[in-house]
Order: sequence, then C-alpha cells, then structure tokens
Amino acid sequence: MFRLNAILACTLGFAILLSAPASKAQSVASPAAPDKNSPEKVIIDTDIGDDIDDAFAVALALRSPELQILGITTTFGDTETRAKVLDRFLAEAGRQDVPVAAGTPTPPKGTFTQRRYAENNRFAKPSHPDAVAFLLDQIRRNPGQITLIAIGPLMNVGAAIDKDPATFRKLKRVILMGGSIKRGYGDLGFGPPTPPEPEWNILNDIPSAQKLFAAGVPLFVMPLDATQLKLDEVKRAFLFSQGTPLTDALTLLYHQWGQQTPTLFDPMTIAFLVNPALCPVQPMHIRVDDKGFTRADPGPSSAPNPSNTQVCLDSNPEAFFRFLLPRLAHP
Repeated sequence: MFRLNAILACTLGFAILLSAPASKAQSVASPAAPDKNSPEKVIIDTDIGDDIDDAFAVALALRSPELQILGITTTFGDTETRAKVLDRFLAEAGRQDVPVAAGTPTPPKGTFTQRRYAENNRFAKPSHPDAVAFLLDQIRRNPGQITLIAIGPLMNVGAAIDKDPATFRKLKRVILMGGSIKRGYGDLGFGPPTPPEPEWNILNDIPSAQKLFAAGVPLFVMPLDATQLKLDEVKRAFLFSQGTPLTDALTLLYHQWGQQTPTLFDPMTIAFLVNPALCPVQPMHIRVDDKGFTRADPGPSSAPNPSNTQVCLDSNPEAFFRFLLPRLAHP
C-alpha cells in the first residue's frame, strides 16, 4: 500500500510539474503553435505490434495538429495483422479517416506481442491496399510535400526505390528511426559507454537501408544515440490514469506487450518533426555496411557537400517527455 501511495503521490506531483510553466531552460519542449493553414503532410511506415514504441509514435502523430496523416503503411513480418492493429487503434482514437496499407509480408522474426488486439476486432478491414503502391501514389499526388516517417525495417522503402526511384525522390524528406552511430543498445548516457552496434530497423533489411542512404532524398536520422527514452513507472501511472480512448488503447497495448519499462525510440521521429529543437541534428555522411552498422565516414572527397544525412546524436529526455506526455494525455 505504501508503494502504491508513493507512486500516486509521485504521479500527482508529475502532473503538476507538467502543467507548470517551463523555465527558459525548458522552453525548448513547449509545443510549437500549430499552423492550421498548412499542416505537414506525413506518411508513417511502421512495424507496429511487436515492440510498444510504434503505438506511442502513432499516438503522438494523432495528437499533433501540426500534421496531416495521409496514411500509415505496415512493414515486416505479418503486415496484414499489423494493419488490423492499426484499424482498431485508429478507430478507438476516433481517426478511422486515416488510410492503412499493408506491405509485402516477410518471414516472421521475434514475437508479435499485440496480436490479440488485432484478432476478433470489429474494426478490422478484410484487406488493405499495397503499401508501396499507396506510398508512390501519394507522392505523385503531392510532389515535394510529403515527409515519410520510417519507424520499422525498411522493406517498403527499398521496394519503393526499386519500383520508381524518380517518384521516391519527390518526397520532401524522410525521418528515420534507425542506426547506431556512437552508442549502442543500453547506453543511456550515464554509464560506461556501449559501442555502436547494428540497430534493428537497419539490420532487418540492410540492402534497403543502403538504398535509402544513397537515394538523394533529404534524410534525418534519429539513431540509438538519441532515442533510448525510458517511460518509467511514474510517467506510465500518469499517462495510463487519464482514461481517454487513446490512453486506454495505449494501456491495453502496453499490457499485451508484456514487459515493464518501454523505451520510446520511435516517438522521437514525430517529436523532431513537430519541434526540431528536441533533437538537434548535424550533417554527417553515413555508410551502411554489409553487417548493418551505420558508419560515419568522410564521404566522397569529390563532393562539395559530402554529407548524405542530418543526424541527431543527443537529446534531452526531460524536454522530450514534457513535450510528449501532455499531448498524449490531452482529452
């Protein structure tokens, strides 16, 4: 009982802290005023259903009026069931207007932890359009206007580049959660350094990652260095006690995920798009090697600007959560 009361007290304190005016040092996390006249057109490419951070990223996009979500595509493994997860999640959030398309299925890896959420769900559509065709069609309709947010393995991205590279290059930009430049998994920045390692989204389709980094589209990368953001017990208690349709859906998906403390890698892509100060980027030339490492190198010496991407190597977790949690909790 003492522990429960302590958590509730911390949660109340956390809610008060979130509602307090930010100091000058914290003002970076204040949400930017939405431009209702020209919201950013986005498509999200996700492997929702395994880890839980994809659901938080989609939720943040839904709660960001600065964005116009043209559609969400699923990638990796059982893409149709992933699409059914989205059918239900979007319906419960009141956003059935958002189209969902499914990528080509691939042999499953890992555990589809949120499969039950998708099964026997009255919102599930019997089938979904092809993700690559949907993506390319939307680019043709909106040349130079779409930001692609890639938060899963890059099968759809690679297939789109193969099918129509000229159209793919008409994206406004790609924001990728992927890679490991100086820090690997488990390196939260306050312990012994962990060397870089192949990151999941890159490792599961190395050729497609190599194509993306060479595609000539403006590319912004949120690697492990900046995205190991822990949703701790107090933050979870605050969020899951809100009782909105969106937070209730996140609560259910969290419990089906079946682990304790989520790492919110993927939501940083959305946060960066809405408020770039949350993850400052720097130009770099990144090479994806045949083992899936994302190596920083000088780039071609003949190029006047050898960088091929903008990379965020560090972020402020406190500023990130001050941005994220009020948006997700808003009724």
